[in-house]
Amino acid sequence: MRSASFAAMSAVLLAAAPPVLAQEMKAEVIHWWTSGGESAALKVFADQFTKAGGTWVDNAVAGGANARTAAINRTVGGNPPTAMQFNTGKQFDELVENDLLTDVEAIMTAGNLKAVLPDPILNATTRRGKMYAVPVNIHGQNWVWYNKAVLDKIGGTEPKNWDEALVLLDKVKAAGLIPLAFSGQKTWERGLFNAILLDKGGPAVWTEFFGKRSQAAAKSPQFRAAAETYAKLRSYVDQGAPGRNWNDATALVIQGKAFMQVMGDWAKGEFAAANLTAGKEFGCTLFGSRGGGYVMGGDVFTFPKPKTEAQAKAQATLAKVMLEPETQILFAQKKGSIPVRLDVDGSSLDICAQRAMKVIGDKSQQVPAVEMLSSPAMTGALEDVYSQFWNNPNQTVDQFVEKILGVLKQEL
Repeated sequence: MRSASFAAMSAVLLAAAPPVLAQEMKAEVIHWWTSGGESAALKVFADQFTKAGGTWVDNAVAGGANARTAAINRTVGGNPPTAMQFNTGKQFDELVENDLLTDVEAIMTAGNLKAVLPDPILNATTRRGKMYAVPVNIHGQNWVWYNKAVLDKIGGTEPKNWDEALVLLDKVKAAGLIPLAFSGQKTWERGLFNAILLDKGGPAVWTEFFGKRSQAAAKSPQFRAAAETYAKLRSYVDQGAPGRNWNDATALVIQGKAFMQVMGDWAKGEFAAANLTAGKEFGCTLFGSRGGGYVMGGDVFTFPKPKTEAQAKAQATLAKVMLEPETQILFAQKKGSIPVRLDVDGSSLDICAQRAMKVIGDKSQQVPAVEMLSSPAMTGALEDVYSQFWNNPNQTVDQFVEKILGVLKQEL
């Protein structure tokens, strides 16, 4: 009798095993992906984790800075999430220094994944000889997106640099449309200046300025040319630009109300969500007057030290599924980014993504994003100077350069 009861109980427990396992594999993930394209991309991770037997607990916090602050406060306060999003770079350094994160070295080594990551990404996620973050994508930050119907309307061809773009912007302005769709927020004011600097100065000036805080780079003719072009662009944005969200600026291009936007390839996710096809309704290009260069940023997920074996298992599973080839392609299709793994087949991706994968196959074109080269404090200080210059037409280029030199001299 006891034996039969035990057998029956065992059968019940075995039948209930999958839900129990799912409960054990619960992963609360803090992130800032809230736009249409971003949400569709995040669902790829959630679905893949669910297929692996996990339960995804979504914790979306609008705005990157807000999400990072919430995640850090939770972690420091002893109530960490399972995983939390950061940009690829130095944003999680203090958590590593305070021994609050689990390294992912074993996961990355077991799958030989380090061998298929670009060096700038590998360097940006390694601290003290170990990887402390799982990179999930590569975002190109210096893309130019444009509406092909607007380009046809003004009778132009795809620009190759800012000098050619300025000619087209004048034509668009004369046609009564918005030449440059712009999000007047500090982050995107910085993004626009940086994209111009890469075009005017090339990878060499970029690395000297951001990587070595070179005052000579800031005083160079190339840096001045970037500042002059940046100032000219003020006259090509509309009055609704200040405070506008980046995806709302993208919508202006999608709708044909504006010609072009300078934005990372996450903008492509918005085009995809609107059922537009690269090369058909919209175009993508990289400006390169001085040797080109692809500004490689992206996103990573870090894992606070787990309190239970179940948490540790959930973290390891989540890290594994995020980097599986199938997940990488599905995610890239929705997010607009490209896979962080260089060994996956990108033939199913759009023409912009395929171009990006070809470009970064050349190490000379792999330009580390500012977040990988500068501390958050330095990045923020430069951002403030860019913003002041953009929003004050009375400030001269000489004054702008002097302010930049002042920031470079600080211990940030």
